[in-house]
Amino acid sequence: MSETTTLGPGPRATEPDPLAWTCPAPLRDRPRIVMGHGGGGALSAELVQHVFAPAYGGEALARLGDAAALTLGGVRLAFSTDSYVVRPLFFPGGSIGDLAVNGTVNDLAMSGARAAYLSCGFILEEGVEMEVVDRVARALGAAARAAGVEVVTGDTKVVEAGHGDGIYVNTAGIGLVPEGVDLRPQRVVPGDVVIVSGAIGLHGVAIMSVREGLEFGVEIESDCAPLGSLVEAMLAVTPDLHVLRDPTRGGLAAALNEIAAASGAGVVIREREVPVPPAVANACAVLGLDPLYVANEGKLVAFVPREHADAVLEAMRAHPLGRESRIIGEAVESHPGMLVARTGLGGTRVVDLPIGEQLPRIC
Repeated sequence: MSETTTLGPGPRATEPDPLAWTCPAPLRDRPRIVMGHGGGGALSAELVQHVFAPAYGGEALARLGDAAALTLGGVRLAFSTDSYVVRPLFFPGGSIGDLAVNGTVNDLAMSGARAAYLSCGFILEEGVEMEVVDRVARALGAAARAAGVEVVTGDTKVVEAGHGDGIYVNTAGIGLVPEGVDLRPQRVVPGDVVIVSGAIGLHGVAIMSVREGLEFGVEIESDCAPLGSLVEAMLAVTPDLHVLRDPTRGGLAAALNEIAAASGAGVVIREREVPVPPAVANACAVLGLDPLYVANEGKLVAFVPREHADAVLEAMRAHPLGRESRIIGEAVESHPGMLVARTGLGGTRVVDLPIGEQLPRIC
């Protein structure tokens, strides 16, 4: 990265020069961080690809998966970390504590790993009520026990009042990857079947409804849940799954776009087959949102070889977290690297990677 030296009052300073970066718009046009850089869309991808990845380097990081698949001492591991800044801290169906566990457990599961251990870091804002901290900690501990993982180390920091949002949480996790499991988008080939594990959009709409005091005639609960046991049920059918993703920030559209771009295959989905609950559809219509871009915290999308698709789908539907699983599309040779939706009217539309995010701070 090129740098320019600027002179002004005070000591000499060296600052990055965004105009010298080798990367496409819109990152070039944004010399400062905006909220969209954390939204899981195009801005997030550019920040990672053009700032963080070149700075860190490394083959494992370059794969840019939900978790890093590593070999250490002959043992295959998955390692992942995530930070949670959701507001409000408690919402229908969960809390920041549940998110902190389930988000990291699910990232590990998308590599086929059984999560084993977690670390947990709390960043607390001065003035937050001790009772709130206790509630979050208890929720986190209960979620860890339910997911079958153990919190084994942690850290606490306190920032001045006005410099936080109550409570931020970071979790990192490790787990073992079974032999024969190789989940990565580069394995996707035309003909693969796309399966989603259930109704989409619940988490993002649940957060927005509470935060903004909106009512949609029925309470919408987050789908926040640990997906490790569902993935195990799928792998028990065949270890030859090609890729798994949990469509969190940026929703199903972002996850499928990332897989299409990384694999080089085109992806076609049938809009009528995508399970959107009526409450979510109605809320999105009122808010002007597309359900495909709304975040989930307890769903996964799988690319499965066609010969195994029916058996995998049956196993998913037999699991409590996959009862509403359905086939929504396939990987194709045409329009490589792009996601296309076939509409209910018989037309097609390109479903692009979102620039930023529709619903801020949903995880």
